[in-house]
This record gives sequence, structure tokens and C-alpha cells, in this order.
Amino acid sequence: MRVFLTGANGFIGSRLVSELINAGHQVLGLSRSDAGARKLIALGAEVHRGDLEDLHSLQAGTENCDGVIHTAFDHDFTNYVANCEQDRRVIEALGAALCGSHRPFVITSTTLFGEATPGHIADEDVFNTLHTNPRILSEIAAQEMIERGMNVSLVRLSQIHDETRQGLVTFLVQLALQTGRSAYIDDNVSQWSAAHLVDTAQLFRLALEKGTTGARFHATAEEGVPVRGIAEAIGKRLGMPVVALSAKDASSHFGWLQGFVSKNMTASSTKTQDRLGWTPRGHDLLSDIADLDFENA
Repeated sequence: MRVFLTGANGFIGSRLVSELINAGHQVLGLSRSDAGARKLIALGAEVHRGDLEDLHSLQAGTENCDGVIHTAFDHDFTNYVANCEQDRRVIEALGAALCGSHRPFVITSTTLFGEATPGHIADEDVFNTLHTNPRILSEIAAQEMIERGMNVSLVRLSQIHDETRQGLVTFLVQLALQTGRSAYIDDNVSQWSAAHLVDTAQLFRLALEKGTTGARFHATAEEGVPVRGIAEAIGKRLGMPVVALSAKDASSHFGWLQGFVSKNMTASSTKTQDRLGWTPRGHDLLSDIADLDFENA
């Protein structure tokens, strides 16, 4: 299959390029720079020049491709709402180019939208259309295409990690380095689900190859890792104190991260594993924090 891949130079996308090629697929990777193009060529991919702002270039990328995987997303959380709006526009543009065909379109989302009730364990068969996270726009756009009969499926992400990056945990590491301490909220029992990067790339490939229209898959190997345990692992790796903060002090310490740190974000992948034959085998989140590679982060 010839696959158009957005985010091909990103954390997940760059690993997915190799995953797809090793499985016998051809990859046309989106790149906005010469440096990115060189990286893709070195991995064995073809290059399509463009960016998320140029919707016509994205639509052109779907031409002569047998399927599309959309992993690109601007993770500047200080501009989160605008970035979610941009993601909706990108999904709609790619969908318009695929309309009238049965070519598979795999869209990236988050396990948050599988929570029937906020804070409860997310389920693949649940789509909470009332969720307040702005990225719901992506799933709504996907759902509209599903209802039109398009071959759309979604991969919902937990905290995706390896020895260089760990999803939201990366921002906690950066905050610890800035403040000289690793913190958690006292008496808060929040947990975050997680999956290794290698397992996540494999899941995207399986979703492309085996996914059915309307399916939602969870990139989750660990249903819930305690946020306190994450803070302790960061403190140990960085050799700095671990502190418990009151809710009041936590707000000023964490800033925009507060809403995530205080939230229970757990998810199940039982149905994903059963439906796709996906068996995650990568390292757990705390092990990757313990082995954190600062030079390549």
C-alpha cells in the first residue's frame, strides 16, 4: 500500500515510517523543510513538500496514495485551542480528498474521548461528544465522515514514550529542570495510561491494514500509572527533591499542566488487542523515565 503520512518527521511519525516500510508499504511523508526531507529519504520514504497550513498541498498528497495516516499535531499547549481548530481543518481537507473512495484514513486522537464519564477508564466503543477538551473537534470531524460511509478509523493516544520523550511527562521533566524539584498534588490519586512508541507505531499500521470503518483503537499498554509515581521517577532520574503540593500551590507551579496533572486519564485497550491482534511489548513508562536520555531528547 502507498501511504500518505502527515507528521512523518514527528515523534510517532518517524517511527511509523520505518514500521510501514518494514511491513512492505511505501510511504509518502509530508515535510516542510529540506532537513526533514533528507531524514525521510534516509529512512526510505518519498517526500511530499507542504505543511499543515497549506490544505491544498495536503490534498495533493493523497493523490495516487492508497491510504492516509494523519499523525501531525502542533503540541504547543499554550496555543492548544487554535491548534485543535487547525487539526479539524486538516482532517476535513484530507477527508474531502478521500471522499468517494474507500481508501483507509487513520486519524490520531486521544483516549480522553472514550470516557463515558470524565475521569473513568476510557473504552474504545465510547465517544463522549460532550467532552470539554478542545481536541474533540478532531473526533467530531472524523465522526461526520464515518456517518457518510467513509473508511475512517481512529487511534487514540495515551502517554506515548521511549527513552527520549514521554508525552505530557516530557513537560513535567522540563518543569522539574526549570524549578529544581519534581512535584505532584498532595492527596491526588490521578493516573495516566501509557504505551511505548514502538507498540504505538505498530498499532497505527494494524489500524491501516485491518481497521474497520468507525473503529476506535487505544494505544494503551498500561491502563494507569500513578502521577505521584511519575513525579518520583522524575525526581530520582534528575537527582532532585520530590515534593507534594497543595491544590493552591500546584496551580502556580504547574501552570497549564495543572488541568492534566489533576486529572485521572486511564484507558483500556482490551478491545483493541482483541480486534487487531495487537500485543504491546515495549518498556513501561517508569522504566523509560529511569533511562531518560537527555542528549537525544
